[in-house]
Amino acid sequence: MKINDILAKKRTLSFEVFPPKKNDENCDKLLRTIDELKELNPDFISVTYGALGSNSKNTSRIAGYIKNEAGIEPLAHITAGPSSYEDIDRLLEEYKSLNIENVLALRGDKPVDADIEYCKYFKHATDLQEYMKGKGFNIAAACYPEGHQECDSLYEDLKYMKMKEDLGATFFITQVFYDNSYYYRLVNEARRIGIKSPIIPGIMPYARNSNLKKVQKMCGSTIPLDFRNMVERYKDNPVLLEEIGFNYAAYQIIDLIAKGAPGVHLYTMNNARVAKEVCKRIENVIKELFKA
Repeated sequence: MKINDILAKKRTLSFEVFPPKKNDENCDKLLRTIDELKELNPDFISVTYGALGSNSKNTSRIAGYIKNEAGIEPLAHITAGPSSYEDIDRLLEEYKSLNIENVLALRGDKPVDADIEYCKYFKHATDLQEYMKGKGFNIAAACYPEGHQECDSLYEDLKYMKMKEDLGATFFITQVFYDNSYYYRLVNEARRIGIKSPIIPGIMPYARNSNLKKVQKMCGSTIPLDFRNMVERYKDNPVLLEEIGFNYAAYQIIDLIAKGAPGVHLYTMNNARVAKEVCKRIENVIKELFKA
């Protein structure tokens, strides 16, 4: 089923997982995690794809398991990176053989230690989308509440977001953010320039002290002062840090849903317990406001 058709009927609850980094690494632990996530009745689960294609086989295997064993819609990522047209064709055929309908088209960021020519065939995510047109997939795209790091401003980045929709993206999932005001600005400005597709907020529950610096370095997310103060105050107490992180994620979600967000996408970092803890805190919200 196409995820945009689900979004037309209800708010969605979804999770993201990532495959093992090496093709020969055992996926069984992640498959068990997916079985645990299934208990939370997600509408879809997205599966990331290595920037250099290193875990593409595992991406296909995991997405196929989500679809054909767990009975949940997968959103399989395609990170173009250095992939050739033939590489993309092979991957799409593999997805088709697994009955996967929904893909998230990304350019991907070049790894720091990569020594190959990057994005030779697809300079932007929009180039990948253009190539995938007419190949029978429902395409989702990424967006950035604080603007992509390579763009000078949010407003420059919004031009690319509009291009993604014009090229067939039926919904968007945002990069991680911790200040909801950036999401509201993104949605307001996107609607102002004519973008109509659902924009699903992406939330990463804060579970470890190291995560905050890592997230800031990765995507430049602004950390609200009140939240940062709590984290710094209890940085040496992992139990309290987890509790703060889970409750803050729950607060973000309640605020987002109350103000009209079409759903929520949790970056689980392959930890089913994190998803369960957050969902437990918004159990009644999910029951009342995520139903068809």
